[in-house]
Amino acid sequence: FLPWRRWNDLVGWISGVLTMTPFTQWRHEHALHHASSGDLDRRGTGDISTLTVREYLALSRWGRIRYRLYRNPMILFGVLGPLYIIVGQRLVPMHVPPAHRKKLSVWGTNAGILAAAAGAWFAFGPRALFLVYLPAFYVATAVGVALFYVQHQFEDAYWEEHGEWDFQTAAIEGSSYLKLPRILQWFTGSIGLHHVHHLGPRIPNYNLQRAHDENGLFHKAPVITLSRTLGLMSLALWDEESRRLVRFEDVDDIRAAA
Repeated sequence: FLPWRRWNDLVGWISGVLTMTPFTQWRHEHALHHASSGDLDRRGTGDISTLTVREYLALSRWGRIRYRLYRNPMILFGVLGPLYIIVGQRLVPMHVPPAHRKKLSVWGTNAGILAAAAGAWFAFGPRALFLVYLPAFYVATAVGVALFYVQHQFEDAYWEEHGEWDFQTAAIEGSSYLKLPRILQWFTGSIGLHHVHHLGPRIPNYNLQRAHDENGLFHKAPVITLSRTLGLMSLALWDEESRRLVRFEDVDDIRAAA
């Protein structure tokens, strides 16, 4: 937003307080996500946990139940997503040294949230805080996790073992182009142009559409419409044989074919 790194970091901290997300820690994790998205051997950073069909079948009965519960849309978007933002982002990673920037980012964001909440409490009262802000924030986090989900969870999403993994292909073919109505594209900061963002993360959100329109490379990205997003919510497993994301109900057919 600004030509000075220090001032950009301040804008990031303020945004982090408003969205309950520690800016420096999230910036680091998001960079790791860009560097490993679609890599079967480096899963688990900044993405929805996804098992392969073989891994799922190798689980115990209780392990399958837990994974099914985790991938249930009502739990994933309605419980785990908001819980991660509201509670999980308040916790300092155990492996981070005491004076590390990521740890200071979490503490600084938590302090800012407490100060903002206290100010809202005294200015508007607890009813406004609990009946206006928190419900709105809950809905926003649930929708945000759903938006993030469809950016990488679609039938033909790109997944490869590390030796065959390619950054450019993962960015273009492993990230969707979610075509939103213009007003929703503006409100979401053009987040639907996720394929452009993955290939060029330094492109500001207000230039993502222009970058897509002017470069034919981006036209290879899978296109998803808003009406199609609900149908993607039940995808849960990567099938190594068909090289597609499949649903739990497809597993029996896959086993029979095998």
